[in-house]
Amino acid sequence: MARPLVAQIDLAALAANLARARAFAPGSQVLAVVKADAYGHGLMRVLPALAAADGFALIELDNAVRLRERGERRPILLLEGFFEATELDTFAHHALGCVVHSLEQVEMLERARPMPALDVYLKINTGMNRLGVAPNEARAIAARLERAPAVGSLRLMTHFARADEEDGIEQALARFEAACAGLPYPRSLANSAGVVRFGDIGGDVVRPGIMLYGATPFARRSAQSLGLAPVMTLRSKLIGVQTLAAGDIVGYGATFVATQPMRIGVVACGYADGYPRHAPNGTPILVDGARVATAGRVSMDMITVDLSSLPDARVGSDVVLWGEGLPIDDVAHAAGTVGYELMCAVAPRVPFVVQGQEDRSCTSS
Repeated sequence: MARPLVAQIDLAALAANLARARAFAPGSQVLAVVKADAYGHGLMRVLPALAAADGFALIELDNAVRLRERGERRPILLLEGFFEATELDTFAHHALGCVVHSLEQVEMLERARPMPALDVYLKINTGMNRLGVAPNEARAIAARLERAPAVGSLRLMTHFARADEEDGIEQALARFEAACAGLPYPRSLANSAGVVRFGDIGGDVVRPGIMLYGATPFARRSAQSLGLAPVMTLRSKLIGVQTLAAGDIVGYGATFVATQPMRIGVVACGYADGYPRHAPNGTPILVDGARVATAGRVSMDMITVDLSSLPDARVGSDVVLWGEGLPIDDVAHAAGTVGYELMCAVAPRVPFVVQGQEDRSCTSS
């Protein structure tokens, strides 16, 4: 019998979350962000649920090419663009859009040999200070791109660093508007947080990511309150139960000590499966649908949980690590991280189940 740990993918939830994103920004095209193998869900696995997207945005050129080779004809945008001039032929051959965020990329386009023209998004740095050209350079760079034979269509974009905060976009938006005033190109501004809070100013093209997968982009607003449903549920079972006396310890390092007689359940899941090793005692977990808490250090293959409130729990009892009935954001918050990281960290040895069919690979191949 196989180890009872699986990652269940709910395609109906993903499709509903996409519809929710569109409802927040009804006047915009929606590029579904599917980088990092669709946030760990499996890019090719989730494609059927994204039939209503206007296109896709990702980082990985090889996955963009795979989409084209599978017959995908909708726009595909590479969010970091190209890294070397030698990649431009691949972009052109597969009609891939690219973000241009540096003068070096502009110069590569200007020097490019004749080829089919590319869809280009000029990224403007409005305060994130990662990628993007300076606002005071945007107008001149846009003019250069307009003249470059390798550029077909041109759009303007930015990425908000603090769209999840009350006053998070005011300064960035002012910088963007000043940089782009009078320029006639379509715009793309909003990620998930921006889609929810500023859908009316998110631009002609919005780029929802984490919200598609049923997690929240906000620290103080739950996914459920946004009308989002979990797409990934990490499920397992209890594979052992121990009865402890007061003073007994649990796991490596004796980080949990029983203060009274109690029962401890052992779950088939550990940090080698992608569960965060640093999750402390008290991290929430569901056993037979009831919320209990971890007790003891997470080990490579097992997690131990306090069964004091569940006298009937036994070997074989159902466990949810996150997902249906237990928001991934609750687990992430307890572990001092974010739901994004937990989704992307699920290990290759974890089988995926989509609509009742098992898939023994965590990749989308």
